[in-house]
Amino acid sequence: MAGRKTVLRRDQLRGMDCRGAFFLCLCFMTSQSETMDTSQEPLRCMRKLETVSRYRRPAPFPDIIRDLENSLLNASFRGNNLTLQTRSIQSLIFKLGCGFAGLSLNSTTMEEYSKAGVSHAMYFPAELTKDACRARPRELRLICIYFSTAYFFQNANSLVLNNYVLGAQLGQGHVSNLNEPISISFQHNQSLEGYMVTCVFWKEGASKHYWGVWSPEGCRTEQLSPSRVLCRCNHLSYFAVLMQLSQAPIPRELLVPLMYISLVGCSISIVSSLLTILLHFQARKQGDSMTRIHMNLHASVLLLNVAFLLSPLPATPPVPGSACTAVAAILHFALLSCLTWTAIEGFNLYLLLGHVYNIYIRRYLLKLCAVGWGVPALLVLFLVVESSAYGPCTIPVSSSQENGTGFQNMSMCWVQNRWVHSILVMGYGGLTSLFNLVVLVWALRVLQRLRARNGVLNPRACRDSVTVLGLTVLLGTTWALAFFSFDVFLLPQLFLFTTFNSLYGFFLFLWFCSQRRRSEAEMETEMERFSSSQTML
Repeated sequence: MAGRKTVLRRDQLRGMDCRGAFFLCLCFMTSQSETMDTSQEPLRCMRKLETVSRYRRPAPFPDIIRDLENSLLNASFRGNNLTLQTRSIQSLIFKLGCGFAGLSLNSTTMEEYSKAGVSHAMYFPAELTKDACRARPRELRLICIYFSTAYFFQNANSLVLNNYVLGAQLGQGHVSNLNEPISISFQHNQSLEGYMVTCVFWKEGASKHYWGVWSPEGCRTEQLSPSRVLCRCNHLSYFAVLMQLSQAPIPRELLVPLMYISLVGCSISIVSSLLTILLHFQARKQGDSMTRIHMNLHASVLLLNVAFLLSPLPATPPVPGSACTAVAAILHFALLSCLTWTAIEGFNLYLLLGHVYNIYIRRYLLKLCAVGWGVPALLVLFLVVESSAYGPCTIPVSSSQENGTGFQNMSMCWVQNRWVHSILVMGYGGLTSLFNLVVLVWALRVLQRLRARNGVLNPRACRDSVTVLGLTVLLGTTWALAFFSFDVFLLPQLFLFTTFNSLYGFFLFLWFCSQRRRSEAEMETEMERFSSSQTML
């Protein structure tokens, strides 16, 4: 009996061992299956994006991309990193600690791109995990997503270099305002002749028509060689390089003198415009409608020069993007107002000469102010409300290097949309300049006929010609120099345009002083005639 009991106990133990082994095996297989499932979930999202991109199917892009990000952040895997790849999307996951010392990534990307000589590199500074570890020390996840298609990040005004978009995210938090920027290098084999390159990031929710727009806020662009663009950004997001049609870049050796000319000229114009307005209000007699039109022009020039000098300041971080948008909108409004008042000057001159100095229009000045200030205000307000036309705008600057010509862009707050720039900057300025040129030619012909009718070239007719020429040329035609920025005219145009238009307010001040001196001399002459007539009586 004892032997039978011993055998039964051994059989029971063996059965328990088998069941335990089976249970442990089942647990292990289940854990392995869960690990496989969590690491396979990002691949499913990537394949879904592939299908949408390949067949151009309408889909909620932000939702699918966020699902991919969340699946990457929650994926389980052994080791410190994991790489997943499909045909046009590559995802990387890194486990980071609070002792993070920086990370450099070099592209070993898709075969078709590596054969074409296209690559990229990213560098993450040690400061990346500083704020997250300060809040709660823990293991962090850094995910990088590389798209070789820009289909999910559409932009109507520019092309994406190589159709390549690089994204990075640290956990569920938002990383911004880094002291040491993140560096992203794009190696390409495209000809950038005639294009301006700009480093940008995808700004979600900034457009009413799409789920985001490209913005250069917080990024600096350096074109180190004809085949390499370096981006330095102070935050994490999706990054790319935009290619925009542009004029020839400004040589770096000419940038400093041009900046000094602009600074000195605009400062002189600001002082001159202020003096002109103060002298006008100081005078007991405020003058006729013609003088008041001149004062409105001086006010628009004053606003234009102040806004222009302030425009580069909000274009660089850490100034918020709303400040740059506001300054850009004010600068555009000031330019449109200035151009409109020059056209009003030409229109007023036409009325004076065409109606033989005898015109009367009810509430004439009020109607002119509605056009000179109201029309530009409505246009700018429409652009601010309906589109993201304003923001940091890059200016290409070239510099000679040992391995060729390098480029490093500068930024100012201005019009970003090229259609707005073409229509409401170049087109608007071209129409006003053309109108003033037509008025100038017509006015000179009228004065010539008057001189021919009198039969003598009296001094007054000469003074009238000089007055009309000075008034019309200085009040509009110098803006026409903006249309000569090409080929051999580029360098002379840069200096002439910068000099004449930065000193615009000063030239108007000289004209105001000459007109005031002339009116005082005529008044003295009239007083002398009146005194002599009284003496004879």
